[in-house]
Amino acid sequence: MSDKVEVENPNSPGRTTRVDAAKYGAMKTALLAVLPAAAPGLTVAAAKAALLALLPQDLFPGGDKAGWWLKCVQLDLEAKGVIARAAGAPVRLHRV
Repeated sequence: MSDKVEVENPNSPGRTTRVDAAKYGAMKTALLAVLPAAAPGLTVAAAKAALLALLPQDLFPGGDKAGWWLKCVQLDLEAKGVIARAAGAPVRLHRV
């Protein structure tokens, strides 16, 4: 089993980056657990606050680097059509 996973970015179509699979998986599980299924969804800040308690402390001690990983997973899931942004500002996310 690989220790890396390829992620996409909707702002750079066709380009992928490889990141740590364990951290990606933990963040993906936590993010999908807190996002509602309908628009308008949660702001990124509200999603982060809600998911911090769901992250394993061995991967994210004290929430360390959770913001970076949240953005990484958010953009990948947006590119794959798993989550979407509601129209308008601020950015609000929901499951598709």
